[in-house]
Amino acid sequence: MSCVFVTGSTGNVGSEVVRALRARNITVRAADRDPSRVHALFGDDVEAVKFDYRDPTTFAAARGADGLFLLRPPAIADVKETLLPFVAEARRGGVKHVVFLSVAGAGKNKLVPHHAVEQFLARTSGWTTLRPGFFAQNFGDAYRRDIIEDARVYVPAGRGRVAFVDVRDIAEVAAMVFASPSVHDGHAYTLTGPEAVDFRSAAVLLTDILGRAIRYDAASLIGYVLHLRARGMPWPQVGVQTLLHAGLRFGQAERVDPTLGRLLGRRPRSLAEYMQDHRATWEVRPAASVTSTGAATCLPGGADR
Repeated sequence: MSCVFVTGSTGNVGSEVVRALRARNITVRAADRDPSRVHALFGDDVEAVKFDYRDPTTFAAARGADGLFLLRPPAIADVKETLLPFVAEARRGGVKHVVFLSVAGAGKNKLVPHHAVEQFLARTSGWTTLRPGFFAQNFGDAYRRDIIEDARVYVPAGRGRVAFVDVRDIAEVAAMVFASPSVHDGHAYTLTGPEAVDFRSAAVLLTDILGRAIRYDAASLIGYVLHLRARGMPWPQVGVQTLLHAGLRFGQAERVDPTLGRLLGRRPRSLAEYMQDHRATWEVRPAASVTSTGAATCLPGGADR
Protein backbone atom coordinates (compact mmCIF):
# COMPACT_ATOMS: atom_id res chain seq x y z
CA MET A 1 0.00 0.00 0.00
CA SER A 2 1.34 3.43 -0.92
CA CYS A 3 -1.18 5.47 1.10
CA VAL A 4 -3.38 4.26 3.97
CA PHE A 5 -6.46 6.13 5.23
CA VAL A 6 -6.65 5.63 9.00
CA THR A 7 -9.96 6.15 10.80
CA GLY A 8 -9.86 6.89 14.53
CA SER A 9 -6.33 8.16 14.03
CA THR A 10 -6.11 10.06 17.33
CA GLY A 11 -7.50 7.24 19.48
CA ASN A 12 -5.76 4.48 21.36
CA VAL A 13 -5.59 2.00 18.50
CA GLY A 14 -5.62 4.34 15.53
CA SER A 15 -2.72 6.44 16.78
CA GLU A 16 -0.57 3.34 17.19
CA VAL A 17 -1.51 2.21 13.69
CA VAL A 18 -0.35 5.57 12.34
CA ARG A 19 2.99 5.16 14.12
CA ALA A 20 3.43 1.59 12.91
CA LEU A 21 2.70 2.59 9.31
CA ARG A 22 5.12 5.50 9.44
CA ALA A 23 7.78 3.18 10.86
CA ARG A 24 7.44 1.25 7.59
CA ASN A 25 7.56 4.48 5.56
CA ILE A 26 3.96 4.04 4.42
CA THR A 27 2.19 7.33 3.71
CA VAL A 28 -0.68 7.99 6.12
CA ARG A 29 -3.83 10.05 5.68
CA ALA A 30 -5.05 10.46 9.24
CA ALA A 31 -8.79 11.05 9.69
CA ASP A 32 -10.55 12.74 12.57
CA ARG A 33 -13.64 14.87 13.12
CA ASP A 34 -11.21 17.61 14.13
CA PRO A 35 -8.01 17.56 12.01
CA SER A 36 -6.31 19.89 14.50
CA ARG A 37 -6.12 16.93 16.90
CA VAL A 38 -4.13 15.04 14.27
CA HIS A 39 -1.72 17.95 13.92
CA ALA A 40 -1.34 18.15 17.69
CA LEU A 41 -0.45 14.46 17.89
CA PHE A 42 1.67 13.95 14.78
CA GLY A 43 2.68 17.40 13.54
CA ASP A 44 3.35 17.47 9.81
CA ASP A 45 4.38 13.81 9.60
CA VAL A 46 0.97 12.75 8.27
CA GLU A 47 -1.81 14.28 6.18
CA ALA A 48 -4.71 15.32 8.40
CA VAL A 49 -8.26 15.23 6.99
CA LYS A 50 -11.72 15.87 8.37
CA PHE A 51 -13.88 12.75 8.53
CA ASP A 52 -17.13 11.75 10.21
CA TYR A 53 -19.04 8.51 9.64
CA ARG A 54 -22.29 10.43 10.12
CA ASP A 55 -21.42 13.00 7.45
CA PRO A 56 -21.26 11.40 3.97
CA THR A 57 -19.85 14.62 2.53
CA THR A 58 -16.57 13.77 4.30
CA PHE A 59 -16.28 10.30 2.71
CA ALA A 60 -14.45 11.78 -0.27
CA ALA A 61 -11.43 12.30 2.00
CA ALA A 62 -10.50 8.67 1.36
CA ARG A 63 -10.21 9.08 -2.40
CA GLY A 64 -6.77 8.28 -3.72
CA ALA A 65 -5.79 6.08 -0.78
CA ASP A 66 -5.25 2.43 -1.65
CA GLY A 67 -5.47 1.13 1.93
CA LEU A 68 -8.09 1.68 4.64
CA PHE A 69 -7.80 0.99 8.37
CA LEU A 70 -11.43 0.72 9.43
CA LEU A 71 -12.44 1.22 13.06
CA ARG A 72 -15.93 1.46 14.57
CA PRO A 73 -16.30 4.24 17.16
CA PRO A 74 -18.16 3.11 20.30
CA ALA A 75 -20.93 5.66 19.73
CA ILE A 76 -21.90 4.14 16.38
CA ALA A 77 -24.06 1.02 16.45
CA ASP A 78 -25.87 1.33 13.12
CA VAL A 79 -23.04 0.30 10.81
CA LYS A 80 -25.38 -0.19 7.84
CA GLU A 81 -26.00 3.57 7.69
CA THR A 82 -22.42 4.62 8.46
CA LEU A 83 -19.47 2.25 8.08
CA LEU A 84 -20.81 0.20 5.18
CA PRO A 85 -21.65 3.15 2.90
CA PHE A 86 -18.25 4.64 3.68
CA VAL A 87 -16.43 1.43 2.76
CA ALA A 88 -18.35 1.25 -0.51
CA GLU A 89 -17.43 4.86 -1.30
CA ALA A 90 -13.79 4.26 -0.35
CA ARG A 91 -13.68 1.25 -2.69
CA ARG A 92 -14.98 3.40 -5.53
CA GLY A 93 -12.33 5.97 -4.68
CA GLY A 94 -9.46 3.54 -5.10
CA VAL A 95 -9.10 1.59 -1.84
CA LYS A 96 -7.87 -1.91 -2.66
CA HIS A 97 -7.41 -3.38 0.82
CA VAL A 98 -9.34 -2.87 4.06
CA VAL A 99 -8.03 -3.84 7.49
CA PHE A 100 -11.00 -3.94 9.84
CA LEU A 101 -10.58 -3.81 13.62
CA SER A 102 -13.30 -6.16 14.80
CA VAL A 103 -13.62 -8.06 18.08
CA ALA A 104 -13.00 -11.63 19.18
CA GLY A 105 -16.01 -13.80 18.41
CA ALA A 106 -17.65 -11.34 16.00
CA GLY A 107 -17.65 -13.88 13.18
CA LYS A 108 -20.42 -15.86 14.90
CA ASN A 109 -21.99 -13.25 17.16
CA LYS A 110 -24.73 -11.44 15.24
CA LEU A 111 -25.48 -9.20 18.21
CA VAL A 112 -22.29 -7.14 17.87
CA PRO A 113 -22.20 -4.45 15.13
CA HIS A 114 -18.87 -5.80 13.88
CA HIS A 115 -20.57 -8.94 12.57
CA ALA A 116 -22.40 -7.00 9.85
CA VAL A 117 -19.18 -5.30 8.79
CA GLU A 118 -17.36 -8.63 8.60
CA GLN A 119 -20.14 -10.12 6.48
CA PHE A 120 -20.10 -7.10 4.18
CA LEU A 121 -16.35 -7.38 3.64
CA ALA A 122 -16.52 -11.15 3.15
CA ARG A 123 -18.60 -10.63 0.02
CA THR A 124 -15.66 -8.77 -1.55
CA SER A 125 -11.94 -9.28 -1.95
CA GLY A 126 -9.11 -7.20 -0.51
CA TRP A 127 -9.74 -7.35 3.23
CA THR A 128 -8.23 -8.58 6.49
CA THR A 129 -10.05 -8.69 9.81
CA LEU A 130 -8.33 -8.31 13.17
CA ARG A 131 -10.26 -9.71 16.14
CA PRO A 132 -8.59 -8.61 19.39
CA GLY A 133 -9.77 -9.43 22.88
CA PHE A 134 -9.51 -7.14 25.91
CA PHE A 135 -6.84 -4.47 25.61
CA ALA A 136 -4.05 -4.05 28.15
CA GLN A 137 -4.63 -0.33 27.62
CA ASN A 138 -7.90 -0.62 29.56
CA PHE A 139 -5.78 -0.15 32.68
CA GLY A 140 -4.62 3.22 31.36
CA ASP A 141 -8.09 4.31 30.29
CA ALA A 142 -11.23 2.57 31.50
CA TYR A 143 -9.71 1.64 34.89
CA ARG A 144 -7.33 4.58 35.30
CA ARG A 145 -9.47 6.83 37.46
CA ASP A 146 -10.24 4.09 39.99
CA ILE A 147 -6.56 3.17 40.18
CA ILE A 148 -5.44 6.75 40.79
CA GLU A 149 -8.24 7.97 43.06
CA ASP A 150 -9.12 4.80 44.98
CA ALA A 151 -5.99 2.63 44.56
CA ARG A 152 -8.13 -0.18 43.24
CA VAL A 153 -9.26 -2.01 40.13
CA TYR A 154 -13.04 -2.27 40.37
CA VAL A 155 -14.83 -4.49 37.83
CA PRO A 156 -17.44 -7.29 38.06
CA ALA A 157 -15.12 -9.94 36.65
CA GLY A 158 -14.96 -12.24 39.67
CA ARG A 159 -11.99 -14.59 39.33
CA GLY A 160 -12.11 -14.49 35.54
CA ARG A 161 -8.82 -14.40 33.66
CA VAL A 162 -8.09 -12.31 30.59
CA ALA A 163 -5.46 -12.70 27.85
CA PHE A 164 -4.88 -8.94 27.64
CA VAL A 165 -3.46 -7.79 24.30
CA ASP A 166 -1.33 -4.68 23.80
CA VAL A 167 -2.65 -2.35 21.08
CA ARG A 168 0.92 -1.71 19.96
CA ASP A 169 1.10 -5.33 18.82
CA ILE A 170 -2.24 -5.02 17.04
CA ALA A 171 -0.97 -1.92 15.24
CA GLU A 172 2.17 -3.76 14.19
CA VAL A 173 0.07 -6.51 12.63
CA ALA A 174 -2.08 -3.94 10.82
CA ALA A 175 1.01 -2.30 9.33
CA MET A 176 2.35 -5.72 8.38
CA VAL A 177 -0.85 -6.47 6.49
CA PHE A 178 -0.70 -3.20 4.57
CA ALA A 179 2.92 -3.90 3.67
CA SER A 180 1.99 -7.32 2.17
CA PRO A 181 -1.79 -7.29 1.59
CA SER A 182 -1.90 -10.25 -0.77
CA VAL A 183 -0.40 -12.50 1.92
CA HIS A 184 -3.20 -11.69 4.36
CA ASP A 185 -6.11 -11.24 1.96
CA GLY A 186 -9.29 -12.89 3.18
CA HIS A 187 -7.91 -13.78 6.62
CA ALA A 188 -9.51 -13.11 10.00
CA TYR A 189 -7.02 -13.14 12.87
CA THR A 190 -7.93 -13.57 16.52
CA LEU A 191 -5.35 -11.65 18.55
CA THR A 192 -4.65 -12.14 22.27
CA GLY A 193 -1.81 -11.56 24.65
CA PRO A 194 0.64 -14.32 25.66
CA GLU A 195 -0.96 -15.27 28.97
CA ALA A 196 -4.25 -15.09 30.85
CA VAL A 197 -4.16 -12.95 33.98
CA ASP A 198 -6.86 -12.43 36.61
CA PHE A 199 -7.53 -8.97 37.98
CA ARG A 200 -6.11 -9.77 41.41
CA SER A 201 -2.79 -10.64 39.78
CA ALA A 202 -3.03 -7.50 37.65
CA ALA A 203 -3.42 -5.42 40.82
CA VAL A 204 -0.33 -7.11 42.27
CA LEU A 205 1.61 -6.20 39.12
CA LEU A 206 0.56 -2.57 39.49
CA THR A 207 1.53 -2.63 43.17
CA ASP A 208 5.02 -3.88 42.36
CA ILE A 209 5.53 -1.44 39.46
CA LEU A 210 4.12 1.66 41.16
CA GLY A 211 5.50 1.01 44.63
CA ARG A 212 2.15 1.59 46.31
CA ALA A 213 -0.66 -0.79 47.16
CA ILE A 214 -3.30 -1.34 44.48
CA ARG A 215 -6.08 -3.79 45.29
CA TYR A 216 -8.69 -5.60 43.24
CA ASP A 217 -12.30 -5.21 44.37
CA ALA A 218 -14.58 -7.68 42.63
CA ALA A 219 -17.66 -5.54 42.02
CA SER A 220 -21.20 -6.85 42.04
CA LEU A 221 -23.19 -6.18 38.89
CA ILE A 222 -25.47 -3.70 40.65
CA GLY A 223 -22.54 -2.07 42.42
CA TYR A 224 -20.69 -1.66 39.14
CA VAL A 225 -23.69 -0.15 37.38
CA LEU A 226 -24.13 2.38 40.18
CA HIS A 227 -20.41 3.12 40.13
CA LEU A 228 -20.36 3.85 36.40
CA ARG A 229 -23.46 6.01 36.64
CA ALA A 230 -21.87 7.97 39.49
CA ARG A 231 -18.93 8.56 37.14
CA GLY A 232 -21.38 10.10 34.65
CA MET A 233 -21.40 7.31 32.07
CA PRO A 234 -24.51 7.14 29.81
CA TRP A 235 -26.86 4.20 30.37
CA PRO A 236 -26.18 2.44 27.04
CA GLN A 237 -22.45 2.50 27.69
CA VAL A 238 -23.01 1.32 31.27
CA GLY A 239 -24.92 -1.71 29.98
CA VAL A 240 -22.30 -2.69 27.43
CA GLN A 241 -19.37 -2.30 29.80
CA THR A 242 -21.11 -4.22 32.59
CA LEU A 243 -22.04 -7.14 30.34
CA LEU A 244 -18.54 -7.33 28.87
CA HIS A 245 -16.94 -7.61 32.27
CA ALA A 246 -19.58 -9.98 33.64
CA GLY A 247 -18.76 -12.34 30.79
CA LEU A 248 -15.17 -12.55 32.03
CA ARG A 249 -16.44 -14.54 35.01
CA PHE A 250 -17.21 -17.40 32.64
CA GLY A 251 -13.90 -17.45 30.82
CA GLN A 252 -14.99 -15.51 27.75
CA ALA A 253 -11.60 -13.84 27.33
CA GLU A 254 -9.15 -16.26 28.94
CA ARG A 255 -8.15 -18.29 25.88
CA VAL A 256 -4.63 -17.56 24.66
CA ASP A 257 -4.47 -17.67 20.87
CA PRO A 258 -1.05 -18.26 19.25
CA THR A 259 -1.86 -16.25 16.10
CA LEU A 260 -0.41 -12.93 17.26
CA GLY A 261 2.96 -14.41 18.15
CA ARG A 262 3.08 -16.26 14.86
CA LEU A 263 2.39 -13.11 12.87
CA LEU A 264 4.87 -11.00 14.81
CA GLY A 265 7.58 -13.63 14.85
CA ARG A 266 8.08 -12.96 18.56
CA ARG A 267 6.29 -13.26 21.87
CA PRO A 268 3.52 -10.64 22.16
CA ARG A 269 3.89 -7.97 24.82
CA SER A 270 2.65 -9.04 28.24
CA LEU A 271 0.41 -7.06 30.58
CA ALA A 272 3.44 -6.51 32.84
CA GLU A 273 5.40 -5.02 29.93
CA TYR A 274 2.55 -2.66 29.12
CA MET A 275 2.30 -1.52 32.75
CA GLN A 276 6.05 -1.03 33.06
CA ASP A 277 6.20 1.00 29.84
CA HIS A 278 3.30 3.23 30.94
CA ARG A 279 3.85 3.55 34.68
CA ALA A 280 3.58 7.35 34.46
CA THR A 281 -0.07 6.87 33.47
CA TRP A 282 -0.98 6.12 37.10
CA GLU A 283 0.97 8.89 38.80
CA VAL A 284 -1.08 10.36 41.61
CA ARG A 285 -2.11 13.91 40.75
CA PRO A 286 -4.52 16.46 42.23
CA ALA A 287 -8.08 15.15 41.98
CA ALA A 288 -9.11 17.92 39.59
CA SER A 289 -6.60 16.71 37.00
CA VAL A 290 -7.64 13.06 37.03
CA THR A 291 -9.81 12.38 34.02
CA SER A 292 -10.69 9.47 31.79
CA THR A 293 -10.40 9.71 28.05
CA GLY A 294 -13.57 7.67 27.72
CA ALA A 295 -14.30 4.62 29.83
CA ALA A 296 -15.06 2.33 26.91
CA THR A 297 -12.40 3.41 24.47
CA CYS A 298 -10.24 0.34 24.95
CA LEU A 299 -12.84 -2.32 25.53
CA PRO A 300 -13.37 -5.12 23.01
CA GLY A 301 -14.98 -4.25 19.74
CA GLY A 302 -12.30 -1.96 18.48
CA ALA A 303 -13.77 0.84 20.52
CA ASP A 304 -11.80 3.98 20.09
CA ARG A 305 -12.21 7.72 19.79
